[in-house]
Amino acid sequence: MKRKSLLLVPLIMVLVIVSIYSYFAITYQNKFLPNTKIGQIDVSQLSRKQAEKKLKDNIHENEFVILDNDKTWKAIPKQQLGITFDVNKTVSDTIAKQNPWLWFMNYVNQPKNVPIVMTDYNKDELTKQSNALKTALTNFNKERTPTKNAKIEMKDGSFQITDEVAGNSIDVNKFISAFESHVKEGKGSINLESYVQKPTVLATDTQLKKELADINKLTEVNATYLINGQKVAIPKETIASWLTTNDKGDVTLNQDLVKEYVTQLGQQYNTSTNPTKFNSTKRGEVSVPAGSYSWTIATDSETEQLTKLILSGKGFTDRVPAYQGSATPESALLSNTYIEVDLQAQHMWYYKDGKVALDTDIISGKPSTPTPSGVFYVWNKKRNETLRGEDYASPVDYWMPIDWTGVGIHDSPWQNANAYGGTSYTTVGSHGCINTPPDVCAKLFNMIDVGVPVVIF
Repeated sequence: MKRKSLLLVPLIMVLVIVSIYSYFAITYQNKFLPNTKIGQIDVSQLSRKQAEKKLKDNIHENEFVILDNDKTWKAIPKQQLGITFDVNKTVSDTIAKQNPWLWFMNYVNQPKNVPIVMTDYNKDELTKQSNALKTALTNFNKERTPTKNAKIEMKDGSFQITDEVAGNSIDVNKFISAFESHVKEGKGSINLESYVQKPTVLATDTQLKKELADINKLTEVNATYLINGQKVAIPKETIASWLTTNDKGDVTLNQDLVKEYVTQLGQQYNTSTNPTKFNSTKRGEVSVPAGSYSWTIATDSETEQLTKLILSGKGFTDRVPAYQGSATPESALLSNTYIEVDLQAQHMWYYKDGKVALDTDIISGKPSTPTPSGVFYVWNKKRNETLRGEDYASPVDYWMPIDWTGVGIHDSPWQNANAYGGTSYTTVGSHGCINTPPDVCAKLFNMIDVGVPVVIF
């Protein structure tokens, strides 16, 4: 008898435990399990109706929380985002998903937080909050260490790889995008630490090392122009200052800096804007203004071509820059064959291969219509032309135009043979042309070729 009594005790205990367990399992069919929160609102042990009422009474306090290391950095009332909720659906779905037969597990687990089902949000308010967050995070980042990728920099006269910096600044754009997605998906929080910027290029990056090798090769490129018959070398440090990489990591040149260099090259050497030094027959070295015989470096074209040549790694020697004009930068503007017109001496010389082949007195333009100074060239030769102006029409046998305004060299049979030279130009001067004795002009016409430079000063 005593033995039977002892066996009943464990059986009774089992029955009690099963009864208690079953009671709570049945109870939680229509009640929320312990440690249950919906939208941060505790609904533990509440029935459906009780939970619905509590949620509706407190939903205005529901917040979207932005965490920094699991601590609240900013909380935005969801009402400010224009969010509306479906409380009934949330309660029904949550109860349907909970397992009442495992009710005891909720006593030992961390509290479970279920988001409230969102039905809509205000787009304008979300945009407003996003903009405010951008400003706040930008200021927030000022107190943090910015993340930096490893990159190639000039240090101590050479290119080197600078190590990456693993900072703790927030990727603002990435965070804002995630924030808006979280709101639209009805989530209740987001952690800033998930959006800390991380270096994407490390100092050990194979591509970065290759770029460094490529750059170092290009810093040794030799590049020498031939301008006005003189060698003009681009300093290697200048080329080094142009080197950079594009978004794909390819080595390229900073186009603004290359164009700036080519522009400066033109400003220094263009004969279309700079005067030309000339050793005259009677007055020694003189400075002659630019004229129709000149050239200009074609900045855009040369910038493009120079970039390609440098990046090829081959460099160049005695390159003539891309240009436009009637002359070429390849050689000095004036060689040893040219026509010299000294307006002060009222005299003209034709030099052929460095020797005087012809010289004569002339009559230049009168003071009111002076002959222009400059480096010009005979761009045509014509016989039996009539030169016309507003108040004249002068037939000539030999016509050699030198600029684009109607100035040229021609015979002048209407002039007195003794008038050439001296100061006659002040009274019987031309409209700008160079009046030449007819017999001399005929000789000059037959001696020169089209394209011969004409230096007037």
